[in-house]
Amino acid sequence: MLLEHKAVVVTGAGRGLGEAFAIHAAQAGAAVVANDIDADLAERTAAIIREHGGRAVASSDSVTDPGQANAIIDLCVAEFGGIDGLVNNAGLNYEAYPWEESPEQVKEIVDVNLLGVIYTGMAAARAMVEGGRGGSIVNISSGASLGQRKLGTYAATKGAVASLTYSWALDMEEVGIRVNAVCPLAHTRMVWKSERSLRNCPPDRTPSRVAPLVMYLLGPGSQGITGQLIRCTGPQLHIVGHPYLKAPILERQVWDTNDVQRAFDEVFSAHLEPYGLEKRVPPRLRKWTEGAA
Repeated sequence: MLLEHKAVVVTGAGRGLGEAFAIHAAQAGAAVVANDIDADLAERTAAIIREHGGRAVASSDSVTDPGQANAIIDLCVAEFGGIDGLVNNAGLNYEAYPWEESPEQVKEIVDVNLLGVIYTGMAAARAMVEGGRGGSIVNISSGASLGQRKLGTYAATKGAVASLTYSWALDMEEVGIRVNAVCPLAHTRMVWKSERSLRNCPPDRTPSRVAPLVMYLLGPGSQGITGQLIRCTGPQLHIVGHPYLKAPILERQVWDTNDVQRAFDEVFSAHLEPYGLEKRVPPRLRKWTEGAA
């Protein structure tokens, strides 16, 4: 009973990863608010939990509306006397090249994947501080945040969630709230939309294989762990490195364009970073690496 006497909110809990997180939290002893914009799916998850002797209520409020995001957290406090954990899981995804995307698509995915995390996290943090017993926030990011073809806007939202996690961890440590992010890889509806993802994520990599990591981060065993980005693919579990300032760091009182040109020609060209999840070598270095291959 890892989460006995705890109250946890899971957004996007109607199916996939969110459903697995909600059910596993209940199995670990938590009282759960199963939130999903689809009211029928939210109630289905809550009903499954109750049928197996757990405590759960459903919420169909939208994380994209600040008032409704507050209502999700208020429901947890009203029903269960407080909130100890939040899993910011609600998310959207689609594949498109930049020239194919529409502003409407971009706005919708930013609203859900980023603003929804911010609004719900703000409300949860406020309630946790008022409750005086600390808590744990687990944001769902993605390995795509490192850069992936045809996922530019999705990757941007998940990269922003990673940065948000680092900042919130700094802000909330003194009030006893841990903030971490998980980059899951599991066979869900998002995978079904992509032939490439289907090749990389076989059906046996179910959401339940990621849930133990999320339960650990919600539970007392993760005390002292905050500000981390953790990737779980099913078989693999590892920490994702944080961005850093790469040496050498050149200094001048004033930089002009010619100085910058020389810096890249004479120094930085040898230190360019491979980019994207596939670690593509920058064109300026490619002639050397391809020659070596």
